[in-house]
Amino acid sequence: MGLLTEGQPLSWDETKQLADHVRQHGIDQFLNLYHQLLDRKGDVLKWGDEVEYIIVKFDHINKTAKVRLCAQDILAQLNEKEANDPHNVKSLWRPEYGAYMIEGTPGKPYGGLLAHFNIVEANMRYRREEAQQLLGPDEVLMTITNFPRLGCPEFTWPVDQPTPKIGPSRSLFIPDSAIYKGHPRFSTLTRNIRQRRGERVAINIPIFKDENTPSPFEEDLISIGGDTDSLNAALPDHVYMDAMAFGMGCCCLQMTFQACCIKEARTLYDQLTPLCPILLALTAASPVFRGYLTDVDCRWDVISRSVDCRTRQERGLEPLTTDKFVIPKSRYDSTTLYLSSQGEKFNDVPLVYDETIYNKLKNADIDHQMAQHVAHLFIRDTVSLFNEKVHQDDTVEMDHFENIQSTNWQTMRFKPPPPKSTIGWRVEFRPCEVQLTDFENAAIVCFVVLLTRVILSYQLNFIIPISKVDENMSKAQKRSAALTEKFWFRKNIAASTSKTANVNVNSSNDDASYTKMSINEIINGKTGEFPGLIPLIHSYLSSMEVDTDTHCTIQQYLKLISRRASGQIDTTASWIRRFIQDHPAYKRDSVVSDEINYDLLMTADGIRSGRISCPRLLGDCLLANSKTKETIPPAVQKVYSCTP
Repeated sequence: MGLLTEGQPLSWDETKQLADHVRQHGIDQFLNLYHQLLDRKGDVLKWGDEVEYIIVKFDHINKTAKVRLCAQDILAQLNEKEANDPHNVKSLWRPEYGAYMIEGTPGKPYGGLLAHFNIVEANMRYRREEAQQLLGPDEVLMTITNFPRLGCPEFTWPVDQPTPKIGPSRSLFIPDSAIYKGHPRFSTLTRNIRQRRGERVAINIPIFKDENTPSPFEEDLISIGGDTDSLNAALPDHVYMDAMAFGMGCCCLQMTFQACCIKEARTLYDQLTPLCPILLALTAASPVFRGYLTDVDCRWDVISRSVDCRTRQERGLEPLTTDKFVIPKSRYDSTTLYLSSQGEKFNDVPLVYDETIYNKLKNADIDHQMAQHVAHLFIRDTVSLFNEKVHQDDTVEMDHFENIQSTNWQTMRFKPPPPKSTIGWRVEFRPCEVQLTDFENAAIVCFVVLLTRVILSYQLNFIIPISKVDENMSKAQKRSAALTEKFWFRKNIAASTSKTANVNVNSSNDDASYTKMSINEIINGKTGEFPGLIPLIHSYLSSMEVDTDTHCTIQQYLKLISRRASGQIDTTASWIRRFIQDHPAYKRDSVVSDEINYDLLMTADGIRSGRISCPRLLGDCLLANSKTKETIPPAVQKVYSCTP
């Protein structure tokens, strides 16, 4: 969730008055740190993952599943180990937006040894078990991207009601008790984003039209307290949502990599940017929102709209009179420009940036692309400011810079070293949806880490025009995108100095050499046209000394990725969609009832634990034990079996 500064939050009116103060000092802080650390070199590869979890409470008598609002209590206990011995813990725990969410990371970053791939999944299991021990007998820590009935009546435990006329959200669907209360940032962001925008956020996701889905699909918002704003915002044939919780209450899987120097960090930032839509489609895991089956498979646009604080003028709905810019994207969206010299000519989308800030950066010897990048981030206002952090020493602190940097939630994040730290220049890879099992999450993490090594080792070039990346991001969220969509991708990926002598790649220097490919072709290759990301990883590994255990681990992970890309096994979103449509209680009306939700999440937990075998989702990678079917109700035997 970004920077978690402690202190007394200011009101929106106070925060707004200090917006220019934060921007000015944030830029000064960036300049001081940038020049201090520009020549920093020699940092080794370190990397880590962030997994977000949802706590679910099952009622086995009434066949319901609800989100359990106990994150604050759980985190207090989990953080005791770190407080007592911060240098020797296997896991670190942090709050997330929801009062039902927590975030776990490894206690220490992993390094450059291939053998580290053997401990990623084990550490994920350790984290899950560590937190699970603190939960009640009917409570489960789950890695699901979105709780399917978030925003439905009585979806929380304890049960609470929305308050559309008071509170930070003022939502028709989400009670403010669902927001994490252990840190003021979350409620403050919710309130300030709504107040800056001038109205509730508006999220409309197309409904999946099944046989019995009403056409047009429209909801009676008046009966639940809807006002003129909500009635005007809700679109026909769409699922309407009106609160930050619908987006920031989703879970994801993120990775951060330390580069050896700033140049390498900028290279990784650019080369990973075109891969963001590909990994989003491959990890798609959220086809259900607010209890309805929708026509999308991913969370990305939901989150983007959930924190869209742009005013009507900034959205281009009214002429600019009091605001400075018409801003094309939400502050949570896809990467807007490349940072390396190699990527500069592919920045083909007009960039909105603050020219005053840009000129200040240029005059301070910041290069054109980095100056544009920072000046673009700083068109945003701060949306959360604490009284104790208003006045800072810009020579040693970075809170004002991070205040704005950390609330620009893009698919990639370029991260300068923290002040007075041993940490180097880093990039964060942010698009992936979290998967049901630790095995899947570890496979995705290791796959992306290996891609970074292949990119740097072979000096590959994946860069395509930013406009094509934007187009791919839109496609990646569509229903069954991993199977049915074609994505812009570069064919000629070998740089002129490439070391890929033993890899069958087209070494043409035609910078316009990109075409549309399927996910299968991008991941597994297309004979004579594109080598495929997994074959490139295999080529890289063949030149390394890999012990037997590590080799087996990596091969299992790559097999999962390969089969999911080819369509031999489902994405999580496709599996969820099929489960719902095959459920005996589903009425083909797009509604995911309490009963269906209960069975879906019980099955998901069974797959995660290994009690239920699911070849459709995992292939033959994980096998269930023999006790599986004893706990499965006969009425949903077909659904629980998970067989292809």
